[in-house]
Amino acid sequence: MSTQDLAPSPAGPGPGPVDVEQAEAALVEHYPRLVRIAYLVLPPSLGRNRRVLTAHALVQRSLPRRRTSGAAAPGCSVRAEDAVDPGYAYVRGEVLRQALIAGLPLRRWALPRRAQFPPLLPQVWGLRLFPRAGGADELALDQRLSALSGPARAAYVLRGLERQGDPEVLRVLTAAGVEDAQAALDAADGVEAAGGIGTAALLDSPEFDPCSLQARPTDLMRRRQHGKAALAAAAAVVVCGTLLGLPGDGWGRNGAAAPSYARNPAAEAALDPGRLKRVPPGVWQHSARTDFSVWPARGALTGDRALLRRALAVWARPGGSVQASATPGTPVGPPMGPPQLLYAGEVDGSRVVLFHDGLRAVRYAEPVGETSGAALDFARTDGADAVGSSALVASRTSANVRYLTAPWVRETAVRDLLAPSKEPWSLERNADGLTRAMLSPVQAPGCASWNTLQVRDGTGTRLLTDLGELAPARLTSGPPAAPVDPTGAEARAGWARTACQLVAVRSHGVRSVNAWRFAEQRLPEGAGRAAWLCTRAETWRGTGSRVLAQFQVPAPDAAAALAAKADESPACGVREPRVLAGVLWQAKSGQWYVLAAGSDDLASLRTSGGVVGRAQGHLLALKAKPGARADLDGTLRSGERVSALR
Repeated sequence: MSTQDLAPSPAGPGPGPVDVEQAEAALVEHYPRLVRIAYLVLPPSLGRNRRVLTAHALVQRSLPRRRTSGAAAPGCSVRAEDAVDPGYAYVRGEVLRQALIAGLPLRRWALPRRAQFPPLLPQVWGLRLFPRAGGADELALDQRLSALSGPARAAYVLRGLERQGDPEVLRVLTAAGVEDAQAALDAADGVEAAGGIGTAALLDSPEFDPCSLQARPTDLMRRRQHGKAALAAAAAVVVCGTLLGLPGDGWGRNGAAAPSYARNPAAEAALDPGRLKRVPPGVWQHSARTDFSVWPARGALTGDRALLRRALAVWARPGGSVQASATPGTPVGPPMGPPQLLYAGEVDGSRVVLFHDGLRAVRYAEPVGETSGAALDFARTDGADAVGSSALVASRTSANVRYLTAPWVRETAVRDLLAPSKEPWSLERNADGLTRAMLSPVQAPGCASWNTLQVRDGTGTRLLTDLGELAPARLTSGPPAAPVDPTGAEARAGWARTACQLVAVRSHGVRSVNAWRFAEQRLPEGAGRAAWLCTRAETWRGTGSRVLAQFQVPAPDAAAALAAKADESPACGVREPRVLAGVLWQAKSGQWYVLAAGSDDLASLRTSGGVVGRAQGHLLALKAKPGARADLDGTLRSGERVSALR
């Protein structure tokens, strides 16, 4: 419902006095809507229970003090474009003004305003009240609104729920006491409705309805223990309970978790450590699937219910002190149901818990002996196969990393990609499949080495590399249609000169990286044969792929030069297994050349711009001036034009 849906006053829309009875009639008629506005504008830091009671209190005390309120009263000046009842406009303005005051911080030497105190009425004893939980879209919108200031939330509500235009929003905010209404409106522009659902539909949902409530008891044990003291000092309990009891939501047993945002059977089941999925050992040997879903629950702390409860609570609602990270495209919301427990144990001075919920792998860690300083990591792992679910990062300290390996992994070793002729060295594991610490290339300074995890299962040997995320990325070599594990000498030699380019895909949500030598070219002036390599990084989310074209001169110790880089390009992939790239190269004589190469299916290459020329086939070499810039394209045998990777 918009403000245009409200019946205009018989007195007309122009400015004028607002009678107490007129304001009261508007308040009673539109009470649920006014309370919803107050609830949305109040700061989420108050907690859901106190926001509900405060929203009702603000609306109930928004009537004019005198029998008749003049047009100078806050919020009662109404213009024709509003087309709303002046009584409703007045009460709404008062609700907004008080809600904005309630969100202001208390200052040491400033006298508190009435709206900043917890409400005296209404009051609820022995129960906690909160709106019914909405879906993921409502939760996402609530999180976005919590990051806004009070005036920005008010602007968003006026625009989305009241459906006011920008001029009306600016005027109402100014009348409510907002100093910089335009800045609040600009901040509200940055909030978008989730999932493509309209703003009004979301704001009208039960998630933000403080008139349709759920009730839960307060802490029953504490009430029993302090019952006699409460009876002996009833007045003190009323004051202290109002000031201190309402905001709290119980931090004790949930460690670093923020106050609870919802209580319903589905959410409570997901947070119950007794309902965690635990796969018995050996299931993977006869299961139709071989992925994270058949990992057994391992670790010495799988029976520590307090630890598991804290881990689930922090996952569902991480507090401000939690160090959280997520790979791109990974949702960070609570579990959709009881997740699967993969591991719980002490690793490198921390208690570590690993979960999997079918879409994500989640790692919770806290220092041994305390619950502060918790860390939470998310990574997408949907669609993982036996190789993609071979290992997860269990611990990352300083420059080292430890992996928890799958039960089907038979051997683990470390191989340095930059030393292709060097044999890998064994990496020991304990009975739970947890490896010893190994040097990670993510934290190592420079690129003197690039250690990878080599795992052997029943079907072959794989190479996995740490790219700063929870799930390591698989390395392969060969044409996009038939990549293989880089266990051969030629494949390892190719990776030795391109491994340092992997820094370009760190923390990118990468699932696998394939290196493909798509062309070899004889260099001008008898300088030997160069190689052209295309490296493609695929992500877990499907989108966001990154392609690197590299040029390798004949010197075996020289790193590959980056010729081109592109995001979201199908080149070098299964859907478009071709690529074209070029570089400016200088011979020993000092002469510069434009060199270009494409995959075998290109029939001719052409340059234009600073260097003009043409060559038959998929290779090109033309003399050029220093600093020359040329545009490169090619033609397939079918006659289709192909642009260079850029």
